[in-house]
Amino acid sequence: MNIMGTNDEESGEIAKEGVNIHNGLFLLLIIGFVLVFVGIEVLLVATVLSSSGSASVGAIIFIGPFPIVIAAGPDLIWMILSSIIIAVLNIMIFFIIRRRMSRL
Repeated sequence: MNIMGTNDEESGEIAKEGVNIHNGLFLLLIIGFVLVFVGIEVLLVATVLSSSGSASVGAIIFIGPFPIVIAAGPDLIWMILSSIIIAVLNIMIFFIIRRRMSRL
């Protein structure tokens, strides 16, 4: 018997229940979470070690495919542009993966 399924004794097959996740997509999810946490830590350390006392902060929030960009500080324009570029790349990757998955 399997944790994710039930054992059918007559046919000897295991019927799986739940959602099957492709290993590559799960790996991308884990890598994304790790990159977010590493990025937050790098920003915190850079802010603490900053000798000038001024820091720029930027964030991008996805609600579905729509990005919301928030930025503040002296490098406001560069933070917004880099956030928008990252958002466009993320949306393009989403559509490429979605198209490849629909072919299967």
